[in-house]
Amino acid sequence: MPSSKTNMDTIFTALALVLVLFQISPASSFCLSGCSCTDDSFGRSLLCMGTSLGRIPQNIPEDFIKIRIENSHLTEIPPGSFSKVSALEFLWLNFNDITLMNIKSLEGLHNLTELRLQGNKLRSIPWTAFQDTPNLKILDLKHNRLDVLPEYALRYLPGLTYLDLSFNQLTVISRDVFLNWPRYHPQKPGRKEDGTANVVLALHDNHWLCDCRLKGFVEFIKSVSPPIILMNSYLTCSGPSSRAGKFFHEVELNACMRPEVSTPESNITLSLGANTTLKCLVKSRPDPVVTWMYSLKTIRKFTVSQMQVDEDTIISQLVIPSLHIADRGVYTCMANNFIGNSSASIQVNVKSLNTSLPISHAFPLASANENVYIDIRIAKQTVYGITVEWYAVTENPAETWFTIHFGRYDALRKEMIYIGPGINSYSVNDLLPATKYEVCVTLKNQVPREGQCIVFVTGSDVNELEQRERLIHIIVIVCAMVLAVPAGMYACTTDTRLNCFERCTEIYKRRRRQEKLPKAVERQGTFDSLQAASDEGLCRDSGEDQRMRRRSEDKTHKGNSAQLY
Repeated sequence: MPSSKTNMDTIFTALALVLVLFQISPASSFCLSGCSCTDDSFGRSLLCMGTSLGRIPQNIPEDFIKIRIENSHLTEIPPGSFSKVSALEFLWLNFNDITLMNIKSLEGLHNLTELRLQGNKLRSIPWTAFQDTPNLKILDLKHNRLDVLPEYALRYLPGLTYLDLSFNQLTVISRDVFLNWPRYHPQKPGRKEDGTANVVLALHDNHWLCDCRLKGFVEFIKSVSPPIILMNSYLTCSGPSSRAGKFFHEVELNACMRPEVSTPESNITLSLGANTTLKCLVKSRPDPVVTWMYSLKTIRKFTVSQMQVDEDTIISQLVIPSLHIADRGVYTCMANNFIGNSSASIQVNVKSLNTSLPISHAFPLASANENVYIDIRIAKQTVYGITVEWYAVTENPAETWFTIHFGRYDALRKEMIYIGPGINSYSVNDLLPATKYEVCVTLKNQVPREGQCIVFVTGSDVNELEQRERLIHIIVIVCAMVLAVPAGMYACTTDTRLNCFERCTEIYKRRRRQEKLPKAVERQGTFDSLQAASDEGLCRDSGEDQRMRRRSEDKTHKGNSAQLY
């Protein structure tokens, strides 16, 4: 019996010890499903390889020294993901799909010495996040998509001994990135510094753009010496094309400069219908963005090309085919880069073919092009404007240019906009109230012909914003019918008799009085939703059905002067 009692006491003692040990270290049994956990001389490790976690597990115990989660489809590192794992020293998250790293992703990792993020999809890094990892020695970011390295990026990495930024998409970085790095101490000539650990720096296989912006960085690479050691000192240029494939030590880069623009001629006079090409010479480092301006508007319809003369100089050319009267004026060539901008202007004068006769017509002379029927209509209305559309059948649509003639009806000179092939609409905006306008569409070099114009009148201005916003809900009127209804804007073809507006307006007002509608009330709706209104005979005292409209449209296509769009 005493022996049996002794055995029982031993068993109870062992069970109590196991229970105590479990209570003391309950986390030691923790391990994620599909992962493995090990204990070795370095401490406790979590290894997840090829799992489908999709996200970083929560509540990871704090006794892990190393965490390795790879090929597990992680997409981000949320704030405080490992904040409870205060003992963590090694964090490997390679070959995932991480695109986002938060500024607090490394919060609580004061003991972290190694962070590896190879083979992810990071485009940027919140570099201030490394304030939480003062003991970080190794940072591996190769095979990501980093394209920017801010000047302060390395400021919070004073203890690094290995930094790998290879195989990213860096193009231009400043030398100041490394001058601001606490590990960078240029060695003075004739002096050897001892007691400083070497730093391995990998920057190869990026898309380096070897222009003036990379000058300081190239000089830094050429001057690198211990304690900084380049893993691959043969960095190569990816661009521009003249330097592609060259090693850094083979190129000499000049300092950047703001553009300098000049023109061969600042004042030219040409005959009506002549073809001309305006040129400007731009000297700049790096290459500038060049635009042409005319009357403070960007020229969009003319052909603009540029040609590289030498490394720092380009020629920009603006082609004006078949010069119109409306083409005269000041053309400005403007160039800008990140340093500044510059411009030069060319005055273009247009003279008549017969210099003894003044040019009094508002439109250019007709060309020898065939007389093509152009169907033009108002397609859309906005708060302050309209959009016109046109359709034309030509022998070569891919090369057919059109001209928009737009302005006040009584203006001697109208604005002319050239529209390239394949475009069949144009928007007119910022219309003034109580104003009569005309918009025409013609072939290039032709004067407007029958049926190629629309005349419209905007309604009276009012003070209330809401009524002003209803102003351009157009009423398009010819003497025969009304096309779309709230009162405010009227439109006739140019072939309608001159008293059309007055007579149509009076008839329309009389009809409204007959319907006993309050003057302050306007019929609402858009152009598209009120097409049925075009069947109302508001300009005729007697009502007619839709057959009259069809008959009128038939006459239109046969050349009748009364047209409605």
